[in-house]
Amino acid sequence: MPAQITLKRVYDPADPEGGVRILVDRLWPRGVSKERAALDRWAKDAAPSAELRQRWHADPDAHLPDHFAAFAADYRAELAQGPAEAELARLAELARTHPKISLLYGARDPRVNHAVVLRDALLARLAE
Repeated sequence: MPAQITLKRVYDPADPEGGVRILVDRLWPRGVSKERAALDRWAKDAAPSAELRQRWHADPDAHLPDHFAAFAADYRAELAQGPAEAELARLAELARTHPKISLLYGARDPRVNHAVVLRDALLARLAE
């Protein structure tokens, strides 16, 4: 049975009931010590590429639905190949063998960030 997959900000206190804690940002979050992060894994390759992340942050309208949809499509394309696809496969294996997984991200907005897209891609992979 696949894991319960939740999204959490890395800046929030670690929940002992949160299961396997996986940071899915490419860059280490500012001001967070390794101890405070309490990570089980840092899945850098599951994060958007530096180029995609820079384009996203440069877009003043990035949080508008159409712009986020375009970012999500580009990110899903990255998750379908190369190191990102291999990391997605590793995350899927973790989800198959652990009851709970927390994908940790640094973004402020809980609804408009790459972890939302990654969780959806992971759930789709698990449904295959």
